[in-house]
Amino acid sequence: MESRQIAWGAIISTFNKTFVLVEILRYNTENSDIYVREYELNYGKNRSNTMIINTGQRTDIPAFFPEWLANRLREGVVCVRNPYNPVQVSRYKLDPKVVDIIGFCSKNPAPFFKYLDLLDGYGQFWYVTITGYDRDIEPHVPDKLKVMEDFKYLSKKVGLDSIGWRYDPIFIDDKYTVDFHLKKIAEMAENLEGYTRIVVISFIDIYDKVKRNFPEARGVSAEDKVYLGQKIIEIAKKHGMLVKPCAEGDFLEKYGADCRGCMTLADYENAIGKKLIPPKSKIQTAREDCACYLGSDIGAYDTCGHLCRYCYANNDIAQVPVNRKLHNPNSQFLIGDYRPGDIIHDVEQKSWIDGQMDIFQFI
Repeated sequence: MESRQIAWGAIISTFNKTFVLVEILRYNTENSDIYVREYELNYGKNRSNTMIINTGQRTDIPAFFPEWLANRLREGVVCVRNPYNPVQVSRYKLDPKVVDIIGFCSKNPAPFFKYLDLLDGYGQFWYVTITGYDRDIEPHVPDKLKVMEDFKYLSKKVGLDSIGWRYDPIFIDDKYTVDFHLKKIAEMAENLEGYTRIVVISFIDIYDKVKRNFPEARGVSAEDKVYLGQKIIEIAKKHGMLVKPCAEGDFLEKYGADCRGCMTLADYENAIGKKLIPPKSKIQTAREDCACYLGSDIGAYDTCGHLCRYCYANNDIAQVPVNRKLHNPNSQFLIGDYRPGDIIHDVEQKSWIDGQMDIFQFI
């Protein structure tokens, strides 16, 4: 049985190298040394957009781990375990010479504000998620009026082109109706006018983890997606914002949305005011249907304390407090520390900034 699984894995790895690692580890854990080598071959060191360091795909670092991030910036190094093969560790330099931009996605950026000066010299791009949901859905997210004021403060600090607002994921039920969302979005857009040019929306995806943590959630119908999308685009335009749907295809493009992606190369260039030239061999977009460059994320799954019902990053809610007890703000890892048997890979990093020209120098 084991040999058949190995053969199957070898065939599938031709098509999807990351997926096969998950399957092999799941079914062949007693021979992990073999599959560590498989990982090293298949997960090659050039797969990530290493000029981008991302902090927001797996947890909310500014909200829950601000001191740790500050210490990482001071020390200039951070370590990340591969979530599917924990012995495989990527070690990154945190240095403006090789990190062109640090990306953030937070529901509560304020705890990191006292450390913002540590980001001087780095390009930054912040997304702040502010929705209309109450504590039955987002139990530990701060008051939305406060978060909007924090958004404005952050916008003044980093600049209009380095911050965007997210209102997602959108789901519909008896309480959170279409009209509810449109009313909240209109109120928030009016409040945030002049502090961002971008609002990102998406509709809930019913992943298995969402089914477990939020079993009553239902997908949004195609008809409601079109209606909501059209109306949100109208509201956003009124307040000087462009709607960027996240991984929703291009069905809203004809109504005025920018469906290319919400973290594209152009977004990063606008944020830092410089032209980026990625080597073609190292281009890694987030999905086939968008042009987002998500970069190398330094977070860890099952650590976000917001405990939002719809969360895509918390697979096991019960594991969140367990993991957070293992957090040490002085460690190079977000959770835990070095372990015996770790395979450390010092990631090759090189700036993508075009040293010849500032894209705004002639404007």
